[in-house]
Amino acid sequence: MAAPSARVLVYGGKGALGSACVTYFKARQYWVGSIDLVGNEDADANILVKPGERWVEQEQQVSAAVDDSLGGEKVDAIICVAGGWAGGNAASKDLVKNCDLMWKQSVWTSIISSHLAAKHLKEGGVLALTGAQPALQGTAGMIGYGMAKAAVHQLVASLAAPNSGLPAKSLVAAILPVTLDTPMNRKWMPDADQTTWTPLNFVAELFEKWTTNQERPASGSLVQLLTKEGKTDLVIV
Repeated sequence: MAAPSARVLVYGGKGALGSACVTYFKARQYWVGSIDLVGNEDADANILVKPGERWVEQEQQVSAAVDDSLGGEKVDAIICVAGGWAGGNAASKDLVKNCDLMWKQSVWTSIISSHLAAKHLKEGGVLALTGAQPALQGTAGMIGYGMAKAAVHQLVASLAAPNSGLPAKSLVAAILPVTLDTPMNRKWMPDADQTTWTPLNFVAELFEKWTTNQERPASGSLVQLLTKEGKTDLVIV
């Protein structure tokens, strides 16, 4: 069980993976704050993001609400699992629209999480971001998604470098899933081989291990989640 003062923030805390993380940490006696467009009833605090704002305004609004919720307390981990998916190649009529959406969902949230970590993370704390294994190569059929996730990968490298602004001894790493076992993926891909999908609880457990200083990779790691026949291996890029 966590120490009574252990705290985590989950950006995207009402999505499928975010909800799994909130539930997992709450079951282990953490104080959990959720940041999302809608509240998570299991969280101890909800920071509601206003849709439609510019990036600067969103960061200011979220930062002020987190300041109020924490009341000067530091957190053990900030876990950014916000995101989404949109397809489209260069000929798609929705190319720019989808790229814009992917940038907002993955890059905006990751940058805001990074700034929150600089302000609120304990020394030796964890900042976990969400990349994507397919974005290690070209993603012609989902250009916006691949571009945004590749930007997250670069952000991890920058944050792990000296003078990044994160607290001393912090771990910053990204998970790079292929396909997560979410209700929406089950709905839209009913005939897929689901034994290759990574369970949400596996990811939540991984984040908690890192938070409690177990099995941590080196800071700056991009950790592929490669699932086969129901077993997930962690493969550092």
